[in-house]
Amino acid sequence: MDPAKESTECPAREKCPVFLAMRSGTVRYAPSGLGLALKGNLGEQPWDTDSQPHPDEGHPPPLEAVPVPWKSVGPCKSHRESLGSLVETPAGKEAQGEEDPAASRLDVLRLRSSSMEIREKGSEFLKEELHKAQKELRLKDAECERLSRVRTQLEQELEELTASLFEEAHKMVREANMKQAASEKQLKETRGKVDTTLFAEFQAWRESPTLDKTSPFLERVYREDVGPCLDFTMQELSALVRAAVEDNTLTIEPAASQTLPAVKVAAVECGSTNTCALSGLACACRHRIRLGDSESHYYISPSSRARITAVCNFFTYIRYIQQGLVRQDAEPMFWEITRLRKEMSLAKLGFFPQEA
Repeated sequence: MDPAKESTECPAREKCPVFLAMRSGTVRYAPSGLGLALKGNLGEQPWDTDSQPHPDEGHPPPLEAVPVPWKSVGPCKSHRESLGSLVETPAGKEAQGEEDPAASRLDVLRLRSSSMEIREKGSEFLKEELHKAQKELRLKDAECERLSRVRTQLEQELEELTASLFEEAHKMVREANMKQAASEKQLKETRGKVDTTLFAEFQAWRESPTLDKTSPFLERVYREDVGPCLDFTMQELSALVRAAVEDNTLTIEPAASQTLPAVKVAAVECGSTNTCALSGLACACRHRIRLGDSESHYYISPSSRARITAVCNFFTYIRYIQQGLVRQDAEPMFWEITRLRKEMSLAKLGFFPQEA
């Protein structure tokens, strides 16, 4: 094939729809600006695409094909696009072939720089997170150390407190044991000093306390203490005083400092402030007694008052026991009764406080 002819031919002539249309005579090639003409137009005849067109009369000679990129001059958009793509394909492929290595290297460099940037950012982020984690770990270690010290201190204080409590408990138990031993020893000694007969009589009376003088306990007390203590010179008045003491109707009050009117004195007072109505002794009488609801008053001496007061104290304590007001064991009760009997004996012998 001729090189000149080969250079003027379309690279895609076998497949180009425009070339096929021109070859079949449907359209023809026209100079620029004339466009494609359909077959059968006025003054135009079909021509063979394989040979050079013959110039017509009255028309300028046709232009020769120039090796330029093919362009669609027809109104069909699809033909123009397909033709342009076919014409530009070899040049695009050649340019792409030349640019592919550089573009690939550029893409690789971009990817590498992006990956390096991402790696650096990730490394910085991880370093920051590691720094935060290490800081939190140090804080937690410090807190754990502080709590450990607090725990150790609390355990030590607890041990010391437990030891002190045990020591205090042992001390209290030891003191209690010593007191118990001393009490038992004192009890044994006391039991050796107590008259067992008197104590047995008191325990029997304590089982059912009463003021009946027929009980062995009260009968002994009346015989040994109450009777002798209330045995005065004036026997008749002594009996009245004893009955009033047993009935708890005796009243002892201080004597009046001023002399009562003459009319009232004859009716109320019995005896004189210088003579004891019970013993008959001449002495200063600072107290007087009244028996029951009687309006009569009897002046008594200090010794007589001490004897009557001792007996009244004994009967008061006996009544408290009978009423259940004394909540003690038998031994403390017995010792209190013994003390009251002692007071009666001392008063009978004339021992009494001077202020009486």
